Amino acid sequence: MSQTVTSLSYWVKQGFTGPIKIMMRKYCLHDANLSRSWTCCQVDVFNGGLSIMTEISRRSALGAAAATAGGLLAATAIRDDTQAAVGTETSSEAHDDELPSFRFALGEQKPIVYSGGHFREASVLEFPAAENIAGVLVNLAPGGIRELHWHANATEWAYVISGRCQVTVADPAGHCEIVDFAAGDVWYFPRGHGHAIQAFGSDECQFIEVFENGHFSGFATFSSTDWFAHTPPEVLAKNFGVPASVFAEFPKREVFIGKGPAPEPLPSDPPFGSQNSGPLTHRYRLEAQQPQTFAGGSVRLASMKEFPLSTNMTGATMRIKPGGLREMHWHPNADEWQYYLAGRVRMTVFGAKGRSRTFDFGPGDVGYVPLGYGHYIENVGEQDAEVVLVFNSGTYQDISASGWLAGNPPELLGANFSVSPSVFAQFPKQSVFITTGKG
Repeated sequence: MSQTVTSLSYWVKQGFTGPIKIMMRKYCLHDANLSRSWTCCQVDVFNGGLSIMTEISRRSALGAAAATAGGLLAATAIRDDTQAAVGTETSSEAHDDELPSFRFALGEQKPIVYSGGHFREASVLEFPAAENIAGVLVNLAPGGIRELHWHANATEWAYVISGRCQVTVADPAGHCEIVDFAAGDVWYFPRGHGHAIQAFGSDECQFIEVFENGHFSGFATFSSTDWFAHTPPEVLAKNFGVPASVFAEFPKREVFIGKGPAPEPLPSDPPFGSQNSGPLTHRYRLEAQQPQTFAGGSVRLASMKEFPLSTNMTGATMRIKPGGLREMHWHPNADEWQYYLAGRVRMTVFGAKGRSRTFDFGPGDVGYVPLGYGHYIENVGEQDAEVVLVFNSGTYQDISASGWLAGNPPELLGANFSVSPSVFAQFPKQSVFITTGKG
């Protein structure tokens, strides 16, 4: 959908006030099914971290937005035969069909620091290839609080890497679940569910949050302190039935990550009448699950089947032994987002029309594979590789190359690959998932 904005008044009408930042970049798209490519100009407009993506096809016009000294936005049409505006990234026409980078060094990014912790994020702004999934790496100091907030534009799935935290979650039915998380646990917050996260214990808590919206930003949240700071004290007083003076010492702006006394761990046996959680918990103990084991490694999976509340996201942890290979495969129903915890791996992504790219990953790196793209992951290090995998579907699906070939007659395979059908007698008879390549 094309959209050209020529006046700041447009954004004000949309509810965006304050400083507006403009970013423009030129990039290429390719449709393998239609065997054609075209160039797009992407204009990102930010206000308080919220991004509005504007894409205009070369088949019509390319809009370039820039902020003038007077605060107006000007749109400039760019035809095929014109040069790109100063400051945009351009690609040679000869390289329009190349795949983008599917690796992002999240752990190396400069953190956004607050009193109670910090975070790093990977949305399409930082990692353009990851169009449908975004991630945020969060570190909370002991007592650090990711304040009460909700997300209007994304579901949140998270994996606790280290430390412990206590989470509260409110749902539309009036339930409020309070639950402790430790390393290896997973949470899932449906879109719009209010929640808060506070670290406790002697060590900081680190977790990776994943959102099924590539345009999500950690700043694009609705925070309690921000809302209260922009609500008149008289209204707050009427809302909560207390004097307006009660709110005099409340924060005057968004806190985002604050700090307070660390909570005590919840009792293993809660007292009678102390719980108001719904029928489905927001926590799943992924690492407590018995893994599926293969010759080259293992995997633990948390789809909607294992974690019923997680209706539109699936998560997993995978371990690959040195020399092991997560076999050639693709996912017909989901994009794949990866966060590497340990080891060294090499991933190749196949994008049809003779296009493939290979990337090396280490701890702190993020990988991404678009829906339907073929790929494989090989452990090229000397220790086990560990990776968190997240898919933007509650149902896990994959089709493996070994299982695919095993289901076809040798005569068809021989004709397909122009070799003798007898060649396939030595191939696996079923999917190998993670293999060592040894017989």
